[in-house]
Amino acid sequence: MLDAKTQFQLSRRRFLSQTATGFGMMALADLLGTDSIAAGLGLQGGRSHGVLGAPHFAPKAKRVIYLFQSGGPSHIDLFDYKPVLNEQNGKNVPASILGTQRVSLMTRDKGRRAFGSPYKFAQYGESRAWVSELMPHTASMVDELCFIKSLQTEPINHDPAVTFIQTGRAITGRPAFGSWMHYGLGNASKDLPAYVVMISGATDQPILSRYYHNGFLPSRFQGVQFQSAGDPVLFLSNPSGIDHQNRGEIIGTINQLNALQHAQSGDPEIEARMDSFEMAYRMQTSVPQLMDFASEPKEVLAMYGPNVTKPGSYAYQCLMARRLAERDVRFVQIFHAGWDHHTGLRKDMKRQTDSCDQASAALIKDLKMRGMLEDTLVVWGGEFGRTAYSQGDDLNGRDHHPRCFTIWMAGGGIKPGITIGATDDFGYNVVEGTIHVRDLHATMLHLLGIDHQRFTFKNQGLDDRLTGVEPSRIIKEILA
Repeated sequence: MLDAKTQFQLSRRRFLSQTATGFGMMALADLLGTDSIAAGLGLQGGRSHGVLGAPHFAPKAKRVIYLFQSGGPSHIDLFDYKPVLNEQNGKNVPASILGTQRVSLMTRDKGRRAFGSPYKFAQYGESRAWVSELMPHTASMVDELCFIKSLQTEPINHDPAVTFIQTGRAITGRPAFGSWMHYGLGNASKDLPAYVVMISGATDQPILSRYYHNGFLPSRFQGVQFQSAGDPVLFLSNPSGIDHQNRGEIIGTINQLNALQHAQSGDPEIEARMDSFEMAYRMQTSVPQLMDFASEPKEVLAMYGPNVTKPGSYAYQCLMARRLAERDVRFVQIFHAGWDHHTGLRKDMKRQTDSCDQASAALIKDLKMRGMLEDTLVVWGGEFGRTAYSQGDDLNGRDHHPRCFTIWMAGGGIKPGITIGATDDFGYNVVEGTIHVRDLHATMLHLLGIDHQRFTFKNQGLDDRLTGVEPSRIIKEILA
């Protein structure tokens, strides 16, 4: 009678001898792109089905491009025109407007002098949307956009507010929207991640990796950051002395061992590691092609502005976003930092809008020209707005304001050329159609064909979901 240890070694040896060739063929067929072998083994490369198998209902959008403006853009200086606030410039904001709502520690014990926008506004397009002189390119596209002027969040400081709008909670450790989307719908791209993140702009408010983290979902659903310098993805290049085929063989062998370990333990993180190795290998070919703008017509490059060929610039990343969308990447997020204007607003707002206005509008035009806008949901906005009163006595800065702010959306089932929601004469309180961040998330999922109430993940014994247990609604008035 053999002891348990010997039985295990024999069964393991038999398993290796019977399956190693199969695992090797599967890994190498997939990695080296031998489509006939891969097809025979039923492989689909990096493509994968999500946990839903199929959307709950017919989606309007296949993908999302989220142009996140980190730091809190001032709605009062961009899209929410307030002539009464301008008339009251320098005077104390009435107590009836301020109410008892929470303010930040930076202005809690200071005066509340009204700060009218120093920028001119005008109405544009058939929709007659109000846009500041800071955003002329966006102004030219208003009939493609839906402005929401009554978005409301809960946190009043940057980190919890960014965490909240990315994950649905102000506390850390929860999955970002892109991770939820990947988990539910899978990866439609063979050679690229389902969830790609790019970061641009000033560094006064750091963009933390947990803003695009998988949280309690398996690690395969984390966003993949594309770098602005060096390897686009960390460790993408081969080590010295290793060529592409060598690396494929190494990864194939490692994944044979990983597969054996997974068969024994069932640990999903081993499977995630195998996926990441294989995806990294495929990206060695796909990413250089993705980043080669030589095939882009000159008129398209010009449309995005003079910085479009400068890696790391917002314009470069907007064009990259379109190219990623063309290659079936489901969720592309650009974090564009530099909107935290407590002081120096008159100078810094112009710098910030100069960096993003043209490229944001160009992305909408580009997607529309290619017939992609109708099934690509584009979102532009930050984590909160800014106060109607000045933070300093020089009327040149605004504090954080979660009570109301403006975002715009386009494409992917959104009704174009409309504005919903309204704020009071000071841009301080919502007076019509309050929309919570949870409503925004529920609506985005709806456009992707997902019922937010039925889309859950078992976490610590509970069926957890992006929108939580609090009431949330689909914003039906913005649906095409």
